[in-house]
Amino acid sequence: MTNKDGGSRRFYTCNCFTTDNIYLDDYKLHVRFVCERQFRLDHQPLLRQRGCVTEQQFEDVLHKILQEVDRRRRLGVTSAERALSIKDTYQPLRPHVYHLQESFLAPKFKQIVEYCRGRDVSEEGLGNMLKEEAAARVYRFPVFEKSFCEDLVEELEHFEHSSAPKGRPNTMNHYGILLNELGFDEGFITPLRERYLQPLSSLLYPDCGGRCLDSHKAFVVKYDMNEDLDLSYHYDNAEVTLNVSLGKDFTEGNLYFGDMRQVPLSEMECSEVQHRVTEGLLHRGQHMHGALPISSGQRWNLIIWMRASQERNKLCPMCNGRPALVEGEGFADGFTEPSGAPVNSLCVLT
Repeated sequence: MTNKDGGSRRFYTCNCFTTDNIYLDDYKLHVRFVCERQFRLDHQPLLRQRGCVTEQQFEDVLHKILQEVDRRRRLGVTSAERALSIKDTYQPLRPHVYHLQESFLAPKFKQIVEYCRGRDVSEEGLGNMLKEEAAARVYRFPVFEKSFCEDLVEELEHFEHSSAPKGRPNTMNHYGILLNELGFDEGFITPLRERYLQPLSSLLYPDCGGRCLDSHKAFVVKYDMNEDLDLSYHYDNAEVTLNVSLGKDFTEGNLYFGDMRQVPLSEMECSEVQHRVTEGLLHRGQHMHGALPISSGQRWNLIIWMRASQERNKLCPMCNGRPALVEGEGFADGFTEPSGAPVNSLCVLT
């Protein structure tokens, strides 16, 4: 499939999308499912430790997994259908927020980006402009003006309350919005990545694809006292991630970071990072992290998973293997086709 933002360039997903990293919310566990026999051998002992002790409970788990596998297999088609329906029927409340404008951005953020574009840039000079958190190579800085955050949240709430079809970001976030389906990619997220985030990532993360980011997946997540309160420990399907707190009023709910996913969990120590409205946290996608529960109010976060095909074409970050390419819609999962590589024609989107 071709990508509208990248012209005729094609992006793909890895075939592991339909088998790996299936999240079981009831047991706070990511699993792999190829067949029932493999699943029992690999995961049943740990599931028993976490309370899945009866055969009926195990059958319920299998049912949920099969539903999720089916959803993932059909996702390319259903996502395209939702996007078309939204375009035909939904009337935005704040149409200006769909097109990035300089006035949306915090002056400090523009100053940082301008410095990164300059000829005399240095790691020391950039370090003086950024706040590095206790967690290694996690940076916090203002991204948007408060007025823009308020307008964007109003637009997102308007969409949430509409009758338009909605796709959720992933199996860990039950409440949120896929921004490509809503029409934000071409006019907002792509220019934000290319013009502003790329110069910054090039200097901060040259060792993990920061210089060659060429696609993304963008979505918003919502935390509410009557919905999702927190987010379990995980890593992102990204080379570099930007997480911006948009609002509204909430207490608690800080993020916490451990180490890179390759480090055993038993050897990790976590650092808590405060997340303030209008500010973004920039970090490596494979850096393990989570979100502590809010204790009051409601919070909206903008998440941009930025991907570098030059890096992920070597090794899929989700299955740790050479990617088996499957055709996808739009940016898909950010893989591109090396010359002569075999491609599966099944369409999926993540």
